Amino acid sequence: MESISANLAAIRGRIESAARAAGRAADAVRLVAVSKTHPAESVRAALEAGQRVFGENRVQEALAKFPGLRREYPDLELHLIGPLQTNKVKDAVAHCDVIETLDRPRLAEALAREMERGGRRLPCFIEVNTGEEPQKAGVLPEAADTFIADCRGRLGLPVVGLMCIPPEGEEPALHFALLREIAKRNGLVQLSMGMSADFETAIRFGATHVRVGTAIFGARQVVTAAAAK
Repeated sequence: MESISANLAAIRGRIESAARAAGRAADAVRLVAVSKTHPAESVRAALEAGQRVFGENRVQEALAKFPGLRREYPDLELHLIGPLQTNKVKDAVAHCDVIETLDRPRLAEALAREMERGGRRLPCFIEVNTGEEPQKAGVLPEAADTFIADCRGRLGLPVVGLMCIPPEGEEPALHFALLREIAKRNGLVQLSMGMSADFETAIRFGATHVRVGTAIFGARQVVTAAAAK
């Protein structure tokens, strides 16, 4: 657990250095510590080291870890950074603080209904599939402007920015530049882009949020079917 504190300090230092090198304020970038597959004890170690913003891929996993932690640390902020199914929207709106993966009309409509019903309006990032990969979620770049306008206009969703995950093996800078351009022409200032291997490049292209997991918590923990029984 001491290594998590040391890892966090190192990542924070790299974020500040990258921001300064890009001519930006040292505090212009928020670190989202990606705690998916890691136990609550690891999250608590990060909380004890001063980290307050976390990212989870699955609503069920977030529900298993964060309600108790939030009672201890009420100022923590939980981002949903994985695909959101419409049947999980109620729990997501109730227990998360930011939705980073708004990617299709049906989900947008479900979120709008639930936010209206529950009276809890969560900031949303629209996920853009910058690599146009068929296996990945996200609105295609050519459809992004229309989708953004529909979410903000017709549905009244609090869209604050865009998010992307560049394809493996491709130069991430090209994808970060594309996301930045889509955001600029739509008047959006927040960009969630960059992970453990490329967050410094993302900061150079204007990232306001970087999602770092492995460099903080170590390799993802995998639960086998046998171990789960």
